[in-house]
Amino acid sequence: MNTHKFSKIIVAILFFFSFASLFGQSKFKVTLDAGHGDHDYGAIYHGHIEKNITLAITLKVGKLLEKNSSIEVIYTRKTDQFIDLVERANIANRADSHIFVSIHCNANKNESADGSETYVMGLSKNASNLEAAKRENAVITLEKDYKQKYEGYDPKSPESIASVTMIGEEYLSNSISLAGRIQNHFIDDLNKKSRGVKQAPYMVLHKAYMPRVLIETGFISNPTEGAKLDSEEGQQEIAQAIADAIISYKKEYFGTTASDDTEKPSQKIEKPLKTSDSIVAPKPTAKTPEKKPEVKRPEVKRPETKPEVKTEVVTTTASSFKVQLLASGKKIELVPSNFNGLSNISASTEGTLYKYMYGDTSNYEEAKRLLVEAKAKGYSSAFLIALKNGKKVSIQEALKQ
Repeated sequence: MNTHKFSKIIVAILFFFSFASLFGQSKFKVTLDAGHGDHDYGAIYHGHIEKNITLAITLKVGKLLEKNSSIEVIYTRKTDQFIDLVERANIANRADSHIFVSIHCNANKNESADGSETYVMGLSKNASNLEAAKRENAVITLEKDYKQKYEGYDPKSPESIASVTMIGEEYLSNSISLAGRIQNHFIDDLNKKSRGVKQAPYMVLHKAYMPRVLIETGFISNPTEGAKLDSEEGQQEIAQAIADAIISYKKEYFGTTASDDTEKPSQKIEKPLKTSDSIVAPKPTAKTPEKKPEVKRPEVKRPETKPEVKTEVVTTTASSFKVQLLASGKKIELVPSNFNGLSNISASTEGTLYKYMYGDTSNYEEAKRLLVEAKAKGYSSAFLIALKNGKKVSIQEALKQ
């Protein structure tokens, strides 16, 4: 009798802790955006309509992600409807999403063009990247009262296009990481031709205050690839690759970048604008060289240490932790005055991108203290990275040793 009662108590306790764990755990929020919709058909070739394909793939990605109880999926559209570009971003912002993923199909008059590519927000000197952005941004002309809403913005103007990139690069590094994973899964899982990770000034990404990417899943103008994209099998394969990439990104980054004192996307949404405001850089939280050109004025020079760019070389098997402050296409001198007074700055390169890190410690608790310090200095999107034997590893893997 006593044994039976004891068993019931144990079961009740286990149920309570399971229930508390389930509902006490914050979820990883993913906003999925199916490109185009309703009267905005997107590209049309050989009977394949972009708005239909993007919606089908997006719903499949969402269904796969929703199988994971730790992921919450938000959709900008689940039916054939038209959503303004800025509203797509704001749906993600209001939900305080951790990432924003916009899904599209590519097209080209050269019908032999094929392969996938994933874009992150930024200004490109590449003519084809800029043309792709112009084509997508021109969708704003289909929006009601777009001249008032996007006052001062001309999707065909180089000056307007340049202005949308002025918001800063605080999400660039994570966006590139997510984009790279997506392309890698296309290559490894689908043996799909990759056209790489690229930068372009897409308006749909501009106002999303989180890591954000735009995926061109393939060319519907290519007869073979278009037929595949418009098939149930092809859409499921692409959806699986995208979902796997998102889950991979979540495993590495979620839980290491979130902080209660970090400003959430919903807090950054601007009030209904004359969008002349929307294409001007918001007041930065930290003065970095990327935000505005540094004006050199005559001043009394004080001796200041100018360390060399440190390469990521570790001679022991122990893991080390650093705080990644930002990623930029510009080389910045590693002096405290360029990093809001922070010293012990190191940098590494990845392609044409410079990544700037603060601190270097093998103690995880100390690393978290450095992260808090960096955020207090204005780097609200700083996050921890881990290195082992000179190679970047996940925080979880570094803590296993």
